Amino acid sequence: MKLIVDCGATKADWVLPGGKTIRTPGFNLAQTPMDRLVAILQDAAEKLGPGITSVHFYAAALVGEPPVDLGRWFPGAAIEYASDILGAARALFGRDAGIAAIVGTGANTCQYDGSGIARKIDCGGFILGDEGSAAVLGRLFITDYLKGYAPAGLSAAFAKAFQADYPTLVKNVYGAPAPARYLGGFAPFLLSHYDTEDYVKSLVDNNFRAFFERAVCRYDRLPVGIVGGFGYACREILVRIGREYDIEDLTILASPMEGLVKYHAV
Repeated sequence: MKLIVDCGATKADWVLPGGKTIRTPGFNLAQTPMDRLVAILQDAAEKLGPGITSVHFYAAALVGEPPVDLGRWFPGAAIEYASDILGAARALFGRDAGIAAIVGTGANTCQYDGSGIARKIDCGGFILGDEGSAAVLGRLFITDYLKGYAPAGLSAAFAKAFQADYPTLVKNVYGAPAPARYLGGFAPFLLSHYDTEDYVKSLVDNNFRAFFERAVCRYDRLPVGIVGGFGYACREILVRIGREYDIEDLTILASPMEGLVKYHAV
């Protein structure tokens, strides 16, 4: 049996095409503590059961050698380790060229030549980059909230909806095991005010403008596609902002899995 895994910071989907599908918490190979990572992998392997002969594993922050050997959980299987951005490119374009992007909790982009990544601008993570992501949107808002730049009514609504005192916010950003996920968790609240708060509209739109300007538009002129839950939730906004940069016919998928199943069926 063939197993396809798409793992992001928030969730991981494990699919046996034509068979079982499970979802586990996501993980970041560069940040998730090893004991937590091992626990997730063990849980997934137990739920999927034996008989897996090949694994195509797409994961966030997969740079260089993977920190774990999946053969421990899937003995005898042929294993392909690949970055989530290569998975996005394969899902969006198959064996054709294009500019692939992930817009979820984090953000990432690449220029894909139909077989591999031809060029890549480093995303930098939610502190050094990740423009367009839910985590960066949350970070931008929290910065304004703490310094009193966010509108008073919006700040009051935020404080009512979340535990938003200074020690809690700082502890979760600087001390929690998944700060990007924590910050990205504020995105639904902000999007719920998009149509009624000019401040929020400007924050969201400018986050996406930075995404197009600092990453997408620096590649060759090719078809552009985006995968990710946050990007899909904001698809109408992304299409509108993309047109400011002469990007038409933008493809936006909530998940790469359907495209990956099709890609690996050939």
